[in-house]
Amino acid sequence: MSRALPKYNKRRVALIGSATALVLTGAVIAGSALAGESSKSSGDNTARTLASPGTITCPDVASQLPAIPASAQAEIDRNLALLQTQIDEANKRLVDTVGQGGPNFVQNAILGPLEDKRIATVNRMATAIGRTAEKPQGLDALAPCTLNADGAADTGGEAEATPSAPASEAAGDTGQDAGQDTGNAGEDAGNGAGDADNAGVGTITCPDVASQLPAIPASAQAEVDRNLALLQTQINEANTRLVNTVGQGGPNFVQNAILGPLADKRTSTIDRIAISIGRTAEKPQGLGSLATCTLTQ
Repeated sequence: MSRALPKYNKRRVALIGSATALVLTGAVIAGSALAGESSKSSGDNTARTLASPGTITCPDVASQLPAIPASAQAEIDRNLALLQTQIDEANKRLVDTVGQGGPNFVQNAILGPLEDKRIATVNRMATAIGRTAEKPQGLDALAPCTLNADGAADTGGEAEATPSAPASEAAGDTGQDAGQDTGNAGEDAGNGAGDADNAGVGTITCPDVASQLPAIPASAQAEVDRNLALLQTQINEANTRLVNTVGQGGPNFVQNAILGPLADKRTSTIDRIAISIGRTAEKPQGLGSLATCTLTQ
């Protein structure tokens, strides 16, 4: 025979039941919120995956080289490794800048500067081989790279046939090349900096290009100005490197590690100036003779 609960016990049971229902309701709400956040996060990851900017690929240089003299093998290996480093850095920049700029951003800010670096690098390889064997010709044709992406309108081509990167962009890339050239020469630039005159290392001087140019078509003026500024940036960086590496290397260090690479860069830059003028006027000849610089003590 059951006994009726006292009134105060009935109130206790009712309170306990209400609290239990409240806890269960809270658990359901919390579970729903967590499920919603997980779904959102998954969607964000999917969006990031779908936004993949593609991959930059470049022609293989190693397979196009002739027999390499033993005396040039180490330098060739360093420059082949540098070519791969340049591609890796370009692909990283492609990812880091996704969504930036206009329709020509990839060509102007990534593919164009990459081609300039590759031209300088393959020219060094040709020069290294040419010291003790026949110098290979036409390696510059392997410099342009392309962007492989589904539906991508931005593809690589001749850098001279496309708008060039802004001067600040080119200057930044040239500074990066200077750091790469340091590694390519197998040297440590060191952290010391100072005034060239005080250090007694002299100054690098180069022939003036601007004064040797013919009348510049209006359509080429911006590109010519950009490359003239780049020529000065290259000289400034070479002089800084001259100071930072004082005392390093043997008697030919400055020629092999600073003046030689500088001449290669100037050759590529001067070629771009001549080509830009030649699109709408007579292409100037003989500007390549202005590429070589000297060390003035």
